[in-house]
Amino acid sequence: MPQIFRFGPYWVYFWTNESKPLEPIHVHISEGKPAPNATKIWITRTGKCLVCNNNSRIPGRILRNMERMIEARSKEVIEKWYDYFGEISYYC
Repeated sequence: MPQIFRFGPYWVYFWTNESKPLEPIHVHISEGKPAPNATKIWITRTGKCLVCNNNSRIPGRILRNMERMIEARSKEVIEKWYDYFGEISYYC
């Protein structure tokens, strides 16, 4: 699991087996170690976040703060995705 960064107890990461064909760029967030019910956030071409699901039930205030952190570091997230997977597409 390539970990992108941590925000307090929350991990922001990619799954290593993101399907074939590769899904559009996104990150998963879970409290503590990676989990199958992680929250999923799409990254747009402009570096903004779209919440796909909040399966890990992160409280709204914390999730909004995490979205802002991901948006502020979107260039880094996009670079790490490309370095790891070798290709990139966007949800929108």
